[in-house]
Amino acid sequence: MAQAEEIYRFITEEGEERSCSAISEVHCTDVPGNFLKNALSGFSSKLAEQLVSPGVTLPWMISLFGGGMGISGMLVPLKNLGSLLPQLFVSGRIRNYPRRKYFWAFPAFFQALAILLIGGAFWKLEGGMMAAAVAVLLLVFSIASGVASVAFKDVMGKTIPKGRRGRLLATRATGGGLLTLAFGLVLFFFLRDMQASWTVALLIVGASLLWVLAGLAFLWIDEAAGATEGGRTPFQEFRSGWKVLRKDRNLVNFILSRAFLMAIPLAQPYFVVIGREYTDADLSGLGLFVIAAGLAALISSPLWGKLADRSSRGLMVGMALLGILNCGLVAGFTYLPEGSRSIYLFAPLILMNMMAHGGARLSRKTYLTDYAPEEDRPLYVALANTLIGIFTLAAAGIGFLSEWFGPLFLLAFLTGMLLLSIFFSRRLEET
Repeated sequence: MAQAEEIYRFITEEGEERSCSAISEVHCTDVPGNFLKNALSGFSSKLAEQLVSPGVTLPWMISLFGGGMGISGMLVPLKNLGSLLPQLFVSGRIRNYPRRKYFWAFPAFFQALAILLIGGAFWKLEGGMMAAAVAVLLLVFSIASGVASVAFKDVMGKTIPKGRRGRLLATRATGGGLLTLAFGLVLFFFLRDMQASWTVALLIVGASLLWVLAGLAFLWIDEAAGATEGGRTPFQEFRSGWKVLRKDRNLVNFILSRAFLMAIPLAQPYFVVIGREYTDADLSGLGLFVIAAGLAALISSPLWGKLADRSSRGLMVGMALLGILNCGLVAGFTYLPEGSRSIYLFAPLILMNMMAHGGARLSRKTYLTDYAPEEDRPLYVALANTLIGIFTLAAAGIGFLSEWFGPLFLLAFLTGMLLLSIFFSRRLEET
């Protein structure tokens, strides 16, 4: 406990006197231990996410095995659709249980199984059938992720005080980024000549085991029993959410700003495919992109965490601006002479996108957790996520814009989304 206290103070820069805003004094002493247990769970889950990332690893593999950009581009929207759309239907049920950590841990175990099935699709199927099966299984995987998302923010709100939540999210991302960087270096220097099927097996089995470890660590958290009154059916939850939207204009602005900020993660698989096709890179290029993912979390997450605790609204605006710059640089890369296009030159652009994605993700999570009323936090989280899930239905076909009109039209479209995100983010209240 003393070691946990010291590590917690080092990470959060907290003094002797602890402020437990929104945390009962009885459970204030549990905060350092819960902080570290949550972080350890995050280290495993963040690395697992990168090993089978719908924005990097899966699009690369689908492209390598003959899938098109349209299918690859649908992976991130499908991931978001599966994880966001069902949340309004489960948040009321989760409230019936005094401890919600189980609704993160057990979906993590289910995600481990879904990843193994994705591996089976790579090994047993080919071409379009393989790509379609991966997409469907990713959707199933993401539904479990959606249940966990509602529970995570509620558990974090019950166990970590305000002013420390952004730091927790940053710590999870930084630890996962360090592990991702280490794996990317191994992939680039030692596994680059490995047969593709064996690389897929390594990624799949590793990600499955990591999800199991993440679930076990989350079960370890000491969560106080919460209120169980007010549990609602999905229809009642929908009605309650509609009432919230009608009276809370700031929540509407947040949902709109977050929806258009999705241009950053939506851009990632297209950037990966553009990088592979314009440079004709082999498996070593995937290693570079995994290294970029690790560096992005390692370099930027501590800074994003501090900025989010100061102003998550301001960080959302900053990430949209960074995303616009990123789109412009990728567009410029496509105009370079063919002989000067190098995967090493393109990798920093992937790094920039991943840094922006990490900041956007951390800022909107921190904002919603801090802004939502404690008693209705699951409803606010589920409502926002469900509406974003509906938005992804329209976003799922964006990849075909590139196949029909070329990558520059797609980049211009994503830039327009980010400009709208800035407009709505600037209208948000500070938390």
